[in-house]
Amino acid sequence: MTPAKPGRQAMAEVLNSVVDSIGGTPLVRLDRLTAQAGVRGRILAKLEYLNPGFSKKDRAALGIIEEAERSGAIKPGQTVVELTSGNMGTGLAIICAVRGYPFVAVMSKGNSEERARMMTALGAEVILVDQLPGSVPGQVSGGDLALVEQTAKAVAAERGAYRADQFHRDGNWLAHYRGTGPEIWDASHGAVDAFVDFIGSGGTYAGVARALKERNPLIKCFIVEPKGAAAAAGEPITQSEHPIQGGGYTMPDLAFLNNVPIDGYLQVSGDEARQVTRLLARSEGIFGGFSSGANVAAALRLLNGDQSGKTIAVVICDSGLKYLSTDLWS
Repeated sequence: MTPAKPGRQAMAEVLNSVVDSIGGTPLVRLDRLTAQAGVRGRILAKLEYLNPGFSKKDRAALGIIEEAERSGAIKPGQTVVELTSGNMGTGLAIICAVRGYPFVAVMSKGNSEERARMMTALGAEVILVDQLPGSVPGQVSGGDLALVEQTAKAVAAERGAYRADQFHRDGNWLAHYRGTGPEIWDASHGAVDAFVDFIGSGGTYAGVARALKERNPLIKCFIVEPKGAAAAAGEPITQSEHPIQGGGYTMPDLAFLNNVPIDGYLQVSGDEARQVTRLLARSEGIFGGFSSGANVAAALRLLNGDQSGKTIAVVICDSGLKYLSTDLWS
């Protein structure tokens, strides 16, 4: 009998801290899912939910803090403040705990409660901000995020804190340009025809698209947004509230997307994201969140269209464990 191959951690040396385990996530084929969906082609999923904070935002959080340390923008022991839907906050909580920075996460009450509990457990102070009147819990709009931004600015000023500012700090997209993108290329041996990504700050899309396009300009890169809230695509905003947490904030001018090649835009509804997330769990044993389902749904649509027979890379953004209080698994 051939012995089982050791996991990625089994082959690694002893690490100095959990921060050193960020990145290097597996890339896996979703052949069972594509067979059930009846499409021709292949989806390669980057399992970012296997990072220590259970999301891709661990990379961006580390990139932002290391950038601040190199430039001297942050002082030893200085408080860090950031707005978050929960994933960036979790990543920052982990890194700040290890590096010795007090961390304050500012989050909308519309995000799932598991996120606040996890950040608190990791030593963060969590400030929850009320949603706009009439907003639906579990559905955070751009207006809700604007209220969170106001609070984050006030808290940062009051405490003389370093603002992580994930929508503008280059450490965000550079983490994916230097890490996620090259890892996808290397693991696939360059056999990728397209990449799709559900955008929040746009950092993952910008970093991965730049990295892949530099290696092969023929790779097609597509932005994914919620149906009815596709601001980057220039579509009319008809449904700013949706269940796909962590993005789709109806921001038409994301800084990281400036001068980044975009080959097309895809819109996915909350129901479609939910259904594909559940299919991903049942068919592949991959327990992702709403945005992971949105990415896979977009890839399936491409394989059912002009990318039929091709290979499409996606990111499994975070863990389904962060949505147990929502209707994702009910």
